[in-house]
Amino acid sequence: MKKLLYSLLLLPVLFSFKPSGQNSWIRINQLGYLPSGVKTAIWVSKEITSIKRFEVIDATTNKIIFKGKAGTNFGEYGPFKSSFRLSFSKLKLAGEYYIQAGKIKSPRFKIGSDVYKGSADFALRYMRQQRSGFNPYLKDSCHTNDGFVIYGSKAGLKDSTFIDASGGWHDASDYLQYSSTSANATYHLLAAYRDFPKIFSDEKQANGLDGKNGLADVLDEAKWGLDWLLKMHPKENWMFNQIADDRDHISMRIPKEDNQYGKGFERPLYFITGEPQQRGKFMNNTTGTSSTAAKFASAFALGSKIYSSIDKTFEETLSIKSLTAYKYALKKKGVTQTASVKSPYIYAEDNWVDDMELALASIENSPAKHKLISDIYGNLIDTALNYARSEPVTPWMGADTAKHYQWYPFHNFGHYELAKSGRSEIKNELMASYKTGIEKVWAKAKNNAFYRGIPYIWCSNNLTTSFAIQCYLYRSSTNDRSYEELEQANIDWLFGCNPWGTSMVYGLPANGDTPIDPHSAFTHLKNYPIDGGLVDGPVYGSIFNNLIGIKLNDADEYAQFQSPLVVYHDDYGDYSTNEPTMDGTASLIYLLASKENASREEDAAKK
Repeated sequence: MKKLLYSLLLLPVLFSFKPSGQNSWIRINQLGYLPSGVKTAIWVSKEITSIKRFEVIDATTNKIIFKGKAGTNFGEYGPFKSSFRLSFSKLKLAGEYYIQAGKIKSPRFKIGSDVYKGSADFALRYMRQQRSGFNPYLKDSCHTNDGFVIYGSKAGLKDSTFIDASGGWHDASDYLQYSSTSANATYHLLAAYRDFPKIFSDEKQANGLDGKNGLADVLDEAKWGLDWLLKMHPKENWMFNQIADDRDHISMRIPKEDNQYGKGFERPLYFITGEPQQRGKFMNNTTGTSSTAAKFASAFALGSKIYSSIDKTFEETLSIKSLTAYKYALKKKGVTQTASVKSPYIYAEDNWVDDMELALASIENSPAKHKLISDIYGNLIDTALNYARSEPVTPWMGADTAKHYQWYPFHNFGHYELAKSGRSEIKNELMASYKTGIEKVWAKAKNNAFYRGIPYIWCSNNLTTSFAIQCYLYRSSTNDRSYEELEQANIDWLFGCNPWGTSMVYGLPANGDTPIDPHSAFTHLKNYPIDGGLVDGPVYGSIFNNLIGIKLNDADEYAQFQSPLVVYHDDYGDYSTNEPTMDGTASLIYLLASKENASREEDAAKK
C-alpha cells in the first residue's frame, strides 16, 4: 500500500500493480533499451503453464511492431513455476512500447539512444550526499573532529593521539568510514572519468554545491575521496583502516557530531598493524597490510595519471603516495579486515593478490613509474603478472555463497589494467582469466530465465554490478560479444527485470518502481531522497531468516514474489536487502557511464 500511495504523488508511473487474481507477469528494464543493444523481457507465472508467442506493441498507436517466439520454458525459479525469456533484439526502432503475451501486458518501456542519458551523473548525487566533513546536501558539516588513534603503538603513536582524518564518505546508512571501500570507490570514479570523460557534466563546485568549476563532477567526487585517503596515509609508515566501528549503530540519525566513543566528538581511528584486532568480544582475521594499502596505491597512481594534465603539484603528491602506499602493502603480505565491537558483522576480506596486481599495473601506467628509486619493486609488469596468476579468477564467481565482502573488490580491475602492458601474450592470458570467471557464472545463469549466476549474499547487487563491469571489460578488450546477453541481463536485473519487478536504484528511473523506504536515516527521519543510491539487493531466504535485528515495519508489497530461495524488501526494517552502499553506487557509476558512452558511440556512427 505504501508504494501505491507514494506513486500518486509522482508523475504517472509506467509500472502497473497486480490486479486481483493475477498470477503471471512480464518483467522489463525500466530504464529502457538501446536500439542496437540486447533486448530481453522475462515472462513469469506462478502456475505451470506455457506461452508460445509474444508481441511488442507501440504504446501510442497500439499497433503491433514486432512478433516473437517465446522459446524455452526455463521452469521453476524462486516463486515462479514457469518462466520464459522474450527476446526482441531485432527491434531497433526508437519508441515507447509494451509487450503482450496472451492476456498479460508488460509495463511500458522505451527504446532509444537516450535511455541511459544522465544516469551516471544522477548516481553521483548519492555520493555527494554521503560526504563526511562538509556535506553539500545538508549544507552543514559533520564528523569534523575525527579522530583518535588506536593500535598505533608500533608506529610510535600513543592511543588517543589526535590525527586529522575528517572528510571522505560515509560507507552506507551508518556513518562508519572504511579505507578499503573508499579507495575502491575512488578508483571506480577515476576510471569512469578516464574511460568516459564526455559522459559527465560540470554542474557542481569541488565542495559539492551548485556552480561550475571547470572540472567534471565525477572528478570532483573522486578528488574528495583522494583527499581523504591522503589523510588516512599521512606519513610513509602511517596508514589507517577505518574511522568508527559498529558502536555507530546505536541509533539512526542525520549525521552530525557523534559522542558514543568516549572522547568527546572524536571517533576512533584504527591503525593498520597487519595483526588481528579486537574490540569488545570479537576478533577479526587480519593477516597483513596488503589488501588495504594496495588499494590506496591503485587510487593514488590512477589519480596521478589523471591529474598530470590538470594539477602538477597534486599529481606529484599522488605519485609519491602511490609508492609509499605500495611499500606499506609489502610491509606484511596479507589481508586487513575491518574491526567490530558489538556485533559479529565485519568486512571479512580474504584475498589481497588482486589488490597488489592492480596497484602495480596502475603504477606502471602512471607518472609514478618514473620515480622508482628502489629495487624493492622489481619489474612491475612481471611482478603484477605473478600476482594475477595467483588469483586468475575472483573466487566468488561460480560459488554459491561467500562471507560478507570475502572476495573484494568483486571484480579485478587489475587484469584490465595489466592487459594494457603492450605484450599480447599477457593480454591474452588475462582476458582468458576474465572469460573463465564469466563462464563460471554462466554455468549457473544459463539454467534460469533471469540468467542469474550471482550468489544471493549480502550486497548481491554490488556483485551484479561488478560482474556486468567484468563482462564489459572483457568485451571491450577482446571484441568477443559472446557474453553480451549475459552482461545485459545483469544490468536489466538492477532496473526491474527481476522477480519483484522493481529497480534497485533509488529514483532511477524517475517514473518507475524504485525503492522508497530504504534502510536510511535520510529517508526514514527526514524524507530526504537518496537519489542514485544502489541498495544491497536480494539475499537467500536462509540468510534473511538468520540475521539479527530485522523486523519489517510495513506490510510487504512484494510478498507474492518472495520465496525460500531469495527475498527482497523495500522496507526500512530490512538492512540486509534495502540499505544503499557508497562503494556499490560508485561501481554503478562506472557501469552506467559505459552504457551512456555506448549510446553516444551509436549515435555518432549514424551520422
